[in-house]
Amino acid sequence: MSGAGWAAVDSWTMTRRELAHWARQPVQVVVGLVFPVMLLLMFNYLVGGGRGVDGDTTEYLVPGMLALTMAFGLESTMLAVTQDLNKGVVDRFRSMPMASGAVLVGRAVADMLQSVAALAVMTGVGYAIGWRWHHGPLAALGALGLLLLLRFAMLWLGILLALVAGRPEMVQAVQILVWPVGFLSNVFAVPDSMPGWLGAVVEWNPMSATATAVRDLFGNPGGGGLSWAAGHAGLLAVVWPLALLAVFFPLAVRRFARLSR
Repeated sequence: MSGAGWAAVDSWTMTRRELAHWARQPVQVVVGLVFPVMLLLMFNYLVGGGRGVDGDTTEYLVPGMLALTMAFGLESTMLAVTQDLNKGVVDRFRSMPMASGAVLVGRAVADMLQSVAALAVMTGVGYAIGWRWHHGPLAALGALGLLLLLRFAMLWLGILLALVAGRPEMVQAVQILVWPVGFLSNVFAVPDSMPGWLGAVVEWNPMSATATAVRDLFGNPGGGGLSWAAGHAGLLAVVWPLALLAVFFPLAVRRFARLSR
């Protein structure tokens, strides 16, 4: 095979390694799937999401929670990376005749598979509590594609943070930095219902762009908004993740390549 072919085989081998870990530790996978469901039910029935929404609040909340779910679970990937670093597993892999980036790519593929499962569970629960999409299947697939694109970008941010942290005990502290991105968004409330300066910040949040674009594709209420960011959410839902990938993917690969130097 060509070099690219061997790299793909090595990456799939590392993906199978991660899947084997799931089989031995299924509790972590189940917790990762259940936690966003608990948040969705809590905000829908107890706390009350969708403040300022002109329409069904459940149909506003569910697409936002789908976007927020793409920021959840990064700590499992970060922990896996730091644990491999501290146990010397990465050094052993790097001494083998395998593609240098296969370890990171394998972890990324496994994470994306779990993200697909999380989206399937969340959409099922959303349907059960009354959420519906009103446009065709192609629009729904486009919305899911935008969500996974955001996850892929956030994933490489998490991998870079894990490589910088270096130790599992530092992951929780670093993970806190990701949460403001998720909650400082239009997932739970319309930006127009916030103070002017805060609403402007929220509308330019990558999470808000994806949530608004997904609501548009599903045909759910989007909360309005007259700003440029609100009117071009679909464009920003693509540009923001690509920009994040352009920054954090090469930084993560470069950081990983320098580990043994």
